[in-house]
Amino acid sequence: MPDLDANQGGDPNKKTYNKKATGNALRTAEAHEADHDLKLFGSCFCPFVHRVWISLELKQLDYQYVEVDVYRKPQLLLDVNPRGLVPALRHGDWGCYESTVLMEYLEDLGEGEPLLPKDPKLRALSRLWSDHINRHIIPNFYRYLQAQSQKDQIDHGEEFKTQIGKLVDAADEDGPFFLGSSMSFVDVQFAPWIVRMRRVLKPYRGWSDPEPGSRWAKWVDAIENHEAVKATTSDDQLYLDSYERYAGKSASSAVIVRSKC
Repeated sequence: MPDLDANQGGDPNKKTYNKKATGNALRTAEAHEADHDLKLFGSCFCPFVHRVWISLELKQLDYQYVEVDVYRKPQLLLDVNPRGLVPALRHGDWGCYESTVLMEYLEDLGEGEPLLPKDPKLRALSRLWSDHINRHIIPNFYRYLQAQSQKDQIDHGEEFKTQIGKLVDAADEDGPFFLGSSMSFVDVQFAPWIVRMRRVLKPYRGWSDPEPGSRWAKWVDAIENHEAVKATTSDDQLYLDSYERYAGKSASSAVIVRSKC
């Protein structure tokens, strides 16, 4: 499996280089800037950081948020992850990294709102579809966004839509979340990319809004309006700027892919 959290590159000299969260995310970061035993090292544009941050907010844990300039990595971060990638978590004198691993760690602490159900079968199902997100949805998000030719945009856009459709078909029929009425592990795994569909894929690739009344629309609306998601999401412009480097020269000539999932 590819090292998903390593997808953090870019040119620090471009306007797309964002060093600080904005909007709701900035207010949340400032509320958690005091020193604490549990520290999350993150960068405002990174969706993998967003996962862990949503988890912390959803569980209502006490923590310190440390905004990292990924081109000037602090020693505290390098002590946890020698590669200097975020997200990284330091808990006392122990540290770890990789977003899914960190979500599992927070779950294993047994504090706050659980994200994995007690039923072993549902826990396995949650891990299965989290793996689907990591293996099939996220890579196709970036392939679609980075595609420059019209044909590649259409092909990758359709594959992205197909893989989302499989996830939607596996979700609880009534929802609005994956397992039913409450946000859980799979929702948090997927949420940062749902946030970026309207803010990034729509302007750069013509990605359409969900069909009103569909199960997919219900899920997107529930994610977008969840307090833990809103509290950790920056203003739209930050994402538009941050992903310009991925969209490339064809950013203004998008091909619409209807997101009927």
